[in-house]
Amino acid sequence: MNIQGFQKLTLLDFPGRTACTVFTGGCNLRCPFCHNAGLVRTPMAEKNRTDEVLDYLARRQGILDGVCVTGGEPLLQPDLTEFLRQVKALGYAVKLDTNGSLPDRLAPVLDTGLVDYVAMDVKSSPAGYASATGSDTDPAVYDRSVQLLRGSGIPHEFRTTAVKGLHTLADFAAIGQWLCGADRYFIQRFVDSGNLLGEGFQPFSDEEMAGLLEQVLPYIPRAQLRG
Repeated sequence: MNIQGFQKLTLLDFPGRTACTVFTGGCNLRCPFCHNAGLVRTPMAEKNRTDEVLDYLARRQGILDGVCVTGGEPLLQPDLTEFLRQVKALGYAVKLDTNGSLPDRLAPVLDTGLVDYVAMDVKSSPAGYASATGSDTDPAVYDRSVQLLRGSGIPHEFRTTAVKGLHTLADFAAIGQWLCGADRYFIQRFVDSGNLLGEGFQPFSDEEMAGLLEQVLPYIPRAQLRG
């Protein structure tokens, strides 16, 4: 596992869990609003911290109860399953974050029984995916991941980071139609980390965020704003 960092304690990243968040290096997308640009541009810039993470988790048994594996894109890691086995052997629940671009890798991971919760980033409407991801991947690929999660029986959520200058009201109406009936969908406010891949993006105001949510609610009545 190419682990480039970890947050030792989070009460937010894993719903209902006191958790640690692990950041893997490398991503196959180039989302201009990505707030982890260093993990995308230079995924091997720091020493791999896998052993450090596992040692920390061994010491925190009974204090933490979950591990969130994020990135970058964790499904790029060839030894992800083995790492998850080690985490589960220590008694932790596992949350996996993914961008949904690798359904052929997602499916076998879901089948292992090692994942307790999945969060999939929905970057935009199908029509907006190219500009939102810097990739020409067919949007149907992301829909395969959506359908895998819906059929998995594993608790999951879909989430979109709303970025002014990139997303429109029409994008959110289209996302609502795409994910119609989803149990958990969150619209997250964009935050400029100061280390983005692109420029010129801003957060939506509270009023504008409420307007985005209104576009989604007819299709996903339980959709919520986050952040």
